[in-house]
Amino acid sequence: MPARALDFGLQPGDALFQLIDRQRVQRLAGQRGEQVVAAAGKVVVVHPVLLLPVPFVGATVDPPPLAVNKAREDQADGSGDFTVTNVPASMTAIAIREPGGPEVLQAETRPVPQPGAGELLIRVAAAGVNRPDVIQRMGYYPPPPGASDLPGLEIAGTIVAVGPGEDPELLGQAVCALVAGGGYAEYCVAPTGSCLPVPRGFSMVEAAALPETLFTVWHNLFERAWVADGDTVLVHGGTSGIGTTAIGLCKLFGVRIIVTCGSADKCDAARALGADLAIDYSAEDYVEAVRAFTDGRGVDAVLDMVGGDYVPRNLACLAEDGRHVSIAFQRGTKAQVDVADLMRRRLTMTGSTLRARSNDFKAGLADEIHGTLWPLLSEGGWKPAMDRSFPLTEAAAAHARMQAGEHVGKIVLTI
Repeated sequence: MPARALDFGLQPGDALFQLIDRQRVQRLAGQRGEQVVAAAGKVVVVHPVLLLPVPFVGATVDPPPLAVNKAREDQADGSGDFTVTNVPASMTAIAIREPGGPEVLQAETRPVPQPGAGELLIRVAAAGVNRPDVIQRMGYYPPPPGASDLPGLEIAGTIVAVGPGEDPELLGQAVCALVAGGGYAEYCVAPTGSCLPVPRGFSMVEAAALPETLFTVWHNLFERAWVADGDTVLVHGGTSGIGTTAIGLCKLFGVRIIVTCGSADKCDAARALGADLAIDYSAEDYVEAVRAFTDGRGVDAVLDMVGGDYVPRNLACLAEDGRHVSIAFQRGTKAQVDVADLMRRRLTMTGSTLRARSNDFKAGLADEIHGTLWPLLSEGGWKPAMDRSFPLTEAAAAHARMQAGEHVGKIVLTI
């Protein structure tokens, strides 16, 4: 069993423990089994799931090549032969006419964006639909400065143009990408570092369902919550894109996962995907259900997208030294927390957002995910749970389905 930070006297609230999370991982997999060492003025701690050395105290290592540079060897069809068509001057895109319901999404003609330095232009084959898209459409989640006003945070397609200084050899490669906006369109600009090759055996639709939820779950559950083999976690929204992705990754890495769902049918769907326990929150108290399932111990981590009055209840589900990670707040931004209990049980509360983070941060995540997860995906280890696909021009119907809460897994637009 690889060493854990806790085994060496580091607690989640300690400065060194938190420093591990703040430092970017510089080297990818290939050093499995390495232990904590101290030499030559540097200390290395091995992540329990990643099995990657995380350097700090002045340690320096060379960064790995960009994940997209491996696209030629990892591309889905393996042919190595690329055909690049001419890029038109204009494209069809789905814009938000004004804040409101799904009906405010409308098709319009826009100029095709041009890639700048560090960017690629992708001819979009499919774009994932995510809860942040819905919140943006409603007027509550504006795009960060410099991002497209079009919705859409994840895409899959073919590289048809490269920005200044980018390798022309990337042209024609099939990739999926995390973007800060602009995905609901026939063409989209993506940062080179946020692009990943389409895994072997994946369709473009499946690949488009990967980036947003995969980056979110990976960073928050396995990095911020430091989840490891043998841990037990609680994730709300078990049949959402986040929930189904969390189930898949937990199964890959030997983590027991408890999820909550809003109906018996959805609980059945979550269990079919691999959840160890699915709790119908409309019919039973999830806190009591978690305590019963864990014999009173509680879970090691909670991934929460509900917020509000769920937060103190989530904390009641945590074992000693447990970690609570907030990624959304559907029931409000305010919560009442018993600080004395937090101190007594040494609990850690943290949270994060992804969309507004720097391109360098997202590139670091892409490198980690490519080195650790992509070999497993290419071997058939996991695929995202797919709900339904809609043509791009039916984006309003896709949003209506998501808002209705009827979906199980990912909703994708096709072009």
